[in-house]
Amino acid sequence: MLAREIKPKKCQARGCGQRFKPARTTQKVCSIACALAMSKDSKVQKVAAKAITQQNRKDTQERREKLKTRREHMAEAQTAFNAYIRERDAGLACISCDSRPSDHDLITGSRWDAGHYRSVAACPELRFEPLNVHRQCVKCNRNLSGNAVEYRIRLVKRIGADQVDWLEGPHKPQRLTIEGLQAIKATYRQKLKDLRRAAA
Repeated sequence: MLAREIKPKKCQARGCGQRFKPARTTQKVCSIACALAMSKDSKVQKVAAKAITQQNRKDTQERREKLKTRREHMAEAQTAFNAYIRERDAGLACISCDSRPSDHDLITGSRWDAGHYRSVAACPELRFEPLNVHRQCVKCNRNLSGNAVEYRIRLVKRIGADQVDWLEGPHKPQRLTIEGLQAIKATYRQKLKDLRRAAA
């Protein structure tokens, strides 16, 4: 004789109400956290309520992550990468004009950008290439469109003519997937943490 299938139920824990498939017919709640919430002990209830809130927050974050577009993932990866570049070059002057923060008013936005030598529009394959991106003042990056001639002169001194020739050469087109962008974001967030930890 086949065992009767147990139908989904609504969790009876206060503040939950989620539908779940019980393992046993007598099961009234969907999780251990909800079982603790049903306890008459007020301390246990507080701990359980906190656990439920944390789980709900985690579930919401996971749902939001699934709804993000490729463009949103690209922007997050770029933000993480740029933050790493600015921290990596924190002790260096602007790659295009040798200025330092006290040298002049940097006009708009953040004091420093992560400026691409070969722009993202011209060579998207080098968007996340650390050799192609350096700390640059806002004036050079935004107001002077990268100040490319001066950028190249100082870039040769910083990374060498061979590396600059490589940057200026052809590069294989790439189509980054959402998973690839998530990996880039995670990688550069960790690199930033490591840099800050080493500097502390």
